[in-house]
Formats: sequence, structure tokens, C-alpha cells
Amino acid sequence: MPTLVKSDPAAGRFPLGVGLWLFLSVFALRLWALSRLTYSAFLLPSRGDMHFYNDWARQILHGQFSQTLAFYGLPGYAYLLAFLYKIFGENPFVPGLLQAAIDAATAVLIYQISVEAFTELRSTSFTNARAVGLIAALGWAIFVPAQAYSVVLMPTAWFVLVFWFVVWRIVRREASPSGLECFLLSSLIGLTATAVATILAIVPLILAALVLRYRNSARRLFVPIVLVFLGIALGTSPCWIHNYFIAKDPVALSAHSGINFWIGNNPDANGYPRFPPGLRAGQAAMLEDSVTQAEVALGRPLKHAEISNYWSGKAKAFVRDNFSAWLKLLARKLRNFWSAFQYDDLSIITSLREQGVILPGLYFGIVAALAVPGIFLGLWLAPRSGWILAAIFLSMFALLAVFITERYRLVAAPGLIIFSAFGLSILWQSFIAREIGTVAVYLALLVASTIFVAWPHRNPSLWALDAYNSGWQALESNNLDLAEKKLAIAYAYVPDNSETLFALGNLRFAQNDREAAQSFYRAVLNFDAQHKGAFNNLGVLALDANDYPTAEQWFRRAEDVDPRNAKTHFLLAKTLLAKNERASARTEIEAAIQLEPNQREFTALKQQIEQGSQ
Repeated sequence: MPTLVKSDPAAGRFPLGVGLWLFLSVFALRLWALSRLTYSAFLLPSRGDMHFYNDWARQILHGQFSQTLAFYGLPGYAYLLAFLYKIFGENPFVPGLLQAAIDAATAVLIYQISVEAFTELRSTSFTNARAVGLIAALGWAIFVPAQAYSVVLMPTAWFVLVFWFVVWRIVRREASPSGLECFLLSSLIGLTATAVATILAIVPLILAALVLRYRNSARRLFVPIVLVFLGIALGTSPCWIHNYFIAKDPVALSAHSGINFWIGNNPDANGYPRFPPGLRAGQAAMLEDSVTQAEVALGRPLKHAEISNYWSGKAKAFVRDNFSAWLKLLARKLRNFWSAFQYDDLSIITSLREQGVILPGLYFGIVAALAVPGIFLGLWLAPRSGWILAAIFLSMFALLAVFITERYRLVAAPGLIIFSAFGLSILWQSFIAREIGTVAVYLALLVASTIFVAWPHRNPSLWALDAYNSGWQALESNNLDLAEKKLAIAYAYVPDNSETLFALGNLRFAQNDREAAQSFYRAVLNFDAQHKGAFNNLGVLALDANDYPTAEQWFRRAEDVDPRNAKTHFLLAKTLLAKNERASARTEIEAAIQLEPNQREFTALKQQIEQGSQ
């Protein structure tokens, strides 16, 4: 039976010089990407989740510190941005600079975790734990998704750092965490959960460490476990105190969990965030549509807790009534997690690569394929690496309740990179030592993992995502030539997708081809009969053509779909004013102002209506 031996007598001691060198090297790479970002069109986000966080932070900064209902979106990152904007001004560069340092610190953690996990091996075969750590840390430095998400306005880099900081504290050989340290770690986890709720997936790892520490004294285990849950309650308290006691809307973290659960578990779900009919892509638009649809379905205004329960109830009904189909969906999510296919719902990785903001490097598929042989060898030769594998599995299982995206599975990448580096190290040593059996086992595992990871997706809508998002971004930055090229690719993949058709309609509108734009908007309604964007834009085309009855018809239909949309009320008021129906116009503009009281064009139109009535 093999015994544990040290591969490197000094490897367990953390060398400050190596850590500092690693930090500065990765930080320099991230600074280079950040400097490139400042000269691109992506520093100031115009849509998607990044715009959602930036807009929310600006609202907080300008006085909207709390909300009348429970948070509908995790608030932690928005409040952090607002704090930074308050000190340094409304500039995304400062959060990006801080995140560059955060991501560099993650590289140092990867090095140290590798050293702790692979210093003692169940073999006399020598492998240098420090070398494994350096390879893994440098692998993280050139990992393309990490490069992208470390410099944009997303909380991903913070989430990854905290997750693997907890793993490092557990994997250490000196001593497992004490009850007090577990309380502090769980408080940090709870605070991070106010920005990314899936960080809570690491809590079972802390509980397992406590069970092992106090396995000979069950009575002593009770207090540390209580401290863990108290720490989580303390860390998440900004959310539940606001929701329960200020908004009086009983939600623990954020009420948007219900709609996320439904998006991940519905008859049209494919394991990725495929939005069911009636829900637009993008964080802000999706949340707005989820509120509107729930209130229309139940026929009354709802608190956010009720909206969350409505959507989670629909998801639970789907699971209950279609259990076998749901099991197949879970299997598809597992495959998606390990797949080389990159489903980046923001398409920020592709966009930043095309603009030369980030460097070429490793992608998830390569790392996942290389990690599988390393996992098997690690579990056999280095028992402490089991903690790393457990962390990877916990991050994976947390996503099965919802869906898989590149930014969600990024948290597993440090662990996979560590196993990849370890496996390659063992392969190299086996070649040198001519251990043909080990080489053969490694290569067989690598072939199997490569086939599994690289198995192609044949759904054309998945391949259209990057082209569609890139086309939208180009359209919003007024790069119409690039938008034409990208949206044409997306249309070739999915000619029956309502959002692609809508984007093409907007492109034709921007090109001043009103007839073609109208054709695309009407085509949208063939696939989504309740698309309020198409209704609104058809109304705008009719209004510009002075066809006021048709414009009113389209705006009324948009209003039926979403009665809480201030822009629709405003456009309808303009149309009614043009028809000289001032009383009805006044009603519509007052509804718009009630929904968005700070819009100057709304108050200007109201003054125009009232002046004409005198």
C-alpha cells in the first residue's frame, strides 16, 4: 500500500517572493487589458447585465438608496459600484482596476492551493508542487474568460476570489478551520452572496471540514455549525433586513430567483438561459417582463415576493408534471457545464477578443479536457486534492437548478486548471521515468475526456448567440456596417428568431429604410404575437408618417402587453395630442410621469398639452 511522502520538503511554506511575482505579473496583464478597454466601445456599457449594474449604481448614487419593494436583482455589486463612484467619480475604470488586482490575487491563491494539495503524495514518484502551482497560476493568467470578466462591470472576479479563498483555508495541511474562522468565512460568503448567490454552494465544504475536525466529539460540533449559519445570516443581512423590515416584502436575498428558476426549468429550456416567449434577453428587460407577465396573469399588482413565487411555482409544476423530461434536462446541463462550447450570454468574451482588448489563451474546453486525467491521478496520488474536486462539483451542482453560462461556470475554472497542471506534471515525470503504464492511463483518460468535452452542439440558435449580441452592440454604437455583418450571420442561423428579426428591423430603421424595418417588425409578430417592442416601433413608424390612427392602434396593443411601460404611455400621449384628443393625451402622459417622474421630455409634453387646453 503506497504511503504519503513529501514531494518537496519546502513546498508547504509560502514563499512571499513567488506570490508577489505572480501577483504583479498577472496584475500587469490585466492592466494591459483594462487600458485597451478604455479605448474601446465597451468601457461604458449600453445594454445587458453590465448596464443594469451601472444604471443601478448611478440611481443609488443619486439618492435612491432603498427600494419600495424587495430587491429584484442582487444588490451587493451595485452598492459597491455606487460607493466607488461616490469616491472616485462615475468612472468604470476604477472598479476595473480593483478587479484586476482581485483577479491577480486569485492567481496567487491558485498557486498556494496547488502547493498545499500536492506537497504530500501517495507515491515515491517526484513531482514539484511549486511547479504545478506556477503552471496553474500562469494558466489562469492567460485563461480567456478570466481576462474578460476581470475588467468589465460584473461581480464575477469577486465571486471567484472569495470562493477559492475559502477552499484555500480548508485545504491547508496545518489545521482545518476552527469554529471562529468558519464564522468569519461564512460571514464573507454571506456578504458575497448579496452580489452572487451561488457562492453559497461552498458552505457544504466548510461544514464537511468541521465534521472532520470534530469527528471524535459530536457535542463540540454543534457550536461551530451554529456559528457558520450565524455568519451567513450576518453577511446577507443587508438584503433580508431591507426586504423584510424596510420594504416589508419577505425575500431572503433577491426576488429574481423565481424567474431564474423558471428560465432554467420550463418546457423550452435547453440548459442555457433560453428565454421563454414573452421574456426579452438582458437583465433589466427580462426582469421588467417577468413583473409584467406575472401581474397580467394574476390580474393585480404584486409584491416582488409574490412575483418570485409565481415563477418558481411554474417551474416546480413543470418538474412535477414532466419529471422524466426534467431529468433529461439535468443531464443536458451537466453536459453543458463540461462542454467546450462557450455560451457567453453577454458575448463579452468574443467582443473583447475581436477588438483586441484581451489576449489569446486558454478556453474552458481545453482546461476541462486536460483536467479529467489530472482529477483521477490527483485523487489517487494526492488525497488533499479531493477538497478541490469537491469545490468544483459544488459549483457545478449549484448551477443545475438554473442554467449554465460562461460566467457562471468560471468559478470552477481555477480548480480545473490546477488539475490540468498536475496531470501534465505527472505525464512529464512519467515520460522521463519511462513509466509506460501511467502514460497510457493518462492518454486514455485524455482521449475520453476530449471526446466528451468536444462533442458538438447542433442547435443553430446556440451558434447564433455571439453574432446576435455582437450585432446589437455594433448597432447601439452606430457601427452599422459591423451590425449588418453580425446580424446577417445570426439570421442565417435562426431566421425564425423574433429577437434577431427585431434587431434587423432596428438596423433598417437606423439606415432610414422604413419599409424594410416595418417588414421585419411585422415578421417579429408572426413568431411572438405579444412583442411589445415591435408594437412600439410599428407605432413610431406610423407616427412619423402622420398615420395617427394606425400609430394609436399599435401603441394600444403595446400598452395591453405592458401597461407599466412609461415610454408607451408617452408615445401614445404624443399620438393623441397629434389627433387633438387632449384629454386622453393628458391621461396617458400623467401615467407616464407617474411611472418615471424624472423624465424631462415627459414633463415637457405635459406642459405642451396643458398650454394647448387653455
